[in-house]
Amino acid sequence: MKIKKSTRHSKITGDFGESVVVYWLSKHGFECAVVDHTGIDIIARKPHTPDIMGISVKSRSRNEGAEEEHVSIKNSNFDKAKQACDVFECVPYFAIVVDAGNMVRAFLLSMKHLLKLFPKGQTASSWKMSKRYLEKYSRDPEIKWFTLTTTANNWSEWVNSRPEERARLRGCENPSNPDRARKCTSIDKEI
Repeated sequence: MKIKKSTRHSKITGDFGESVVVYWLSKHGFECAVVDHTGIDIIARKPHTPDIMGISVKSRSRNEGAEEEHVSIKNSNFDKAKQACDVFECVPYFAIVVDAGNMVRAFLLSMKHLLKLFPKGQTASSWKMSKRYLEKYSRDPEIKWFTLTTTANNWSEWVNSRPEERARLRGCENPSNPDRARKCTSIDKEI
């Protein structure tokens, strides 16, 4: 079943990717901050080292059946990350976050290693997501990664339910209080 995503889903996906990466880094002792700068999204310092990483986060949300679709990273993204990292005196890194099926996968690696694995093409580099490549990434000591597994229970039933069913779930079926009845009616008009 194809899910219709919100009109702002792309922006929300990007924000989620940045947040989940900065959360994971912080959880593991990195001092980090989300920055609003062309080329990088996060600046992070490795624990117990002077190394500073300038991280560009690329996030994607995949529909069912597109879980293995590659992540295209425009060549200009590499140039912008390098320029920003030169300004902040940090090492350019890329984080790739993909929400596909019931898993959110995140990968973190240096830009140098990313370009070694997948050199720039005519317009972009392509981070592969097939099972074969996921297995390779798991064995590569230069790629740090984590996976979050999601379970939605009855979420799709609620999202795809008819207005009468949504009213029942909100407690709006046959409300005895007139104020509640007016509120339920106005909510139904919004839906």
